[in-house]
Amino acid sequence: MGSARFLPLQVAAVCYRKCGASFEFLLVKTTSGDRWIFPKGATARRLSHSQAAEREALEEAGAVGAIEPQHFHLYLQPKGDFKLRNGIREFVVKAFLLQVSHTQPPQEQNRNPTWFSVGDARSALAMGREAKYAAELGTVIDRAVERLSAEERIVSDYSRTPTYRIWRSLLRLLRLNFL
Repeated sequence: MGSARFLPLQVAAVCYRKCGASFEFLLVKTTSGDRWIFPKGATARRLSHSQAAEREALEEAGAVGAIEPQHFHLYLQPKGDFKLRNGIREFVVKAFLLQVSHTQPPQEQNRNPTWFSVGDARSALAMGREAKYAAELGTVIDRAVERLSAEERIVSDYSRTPTYRIWRSLLRLLRLNFL
């Protein structure tokens, strides 16, 4: 991906929710309706990249939630028709994690937002794509799961530290003293 810095940029919202011990990802159909993809689109002059990704999630998937301000991964995505000579153009896509709190009907028609398990998301994203781009999208899923799992471990490990337990005890004492 050495020459990627010279490619046009898009942003994507990798929409997820916790599902038991794992995660689910919200994918949408491409505008042609033949493949699954993350909600993505162009950057906007008056929005940060994360805000532009958040806007895409709302427009294409009807997803509302908390988006991380920094991207967690970059990937290559083609746009165009492989059958035409010089018919495709590659974009670098900045991927942002968006934890979905709720969904509403998407603003764009025929996007069919659908929740997928980790394995099913990888399979859905690979269908109808060249191996190179299927692997790129599979890596996005893998990196998202790694990142989300690591955050979960940090939070749960933190709750077991002596400092956390001391602060919790102090807060309980303070609450009792003010009652």
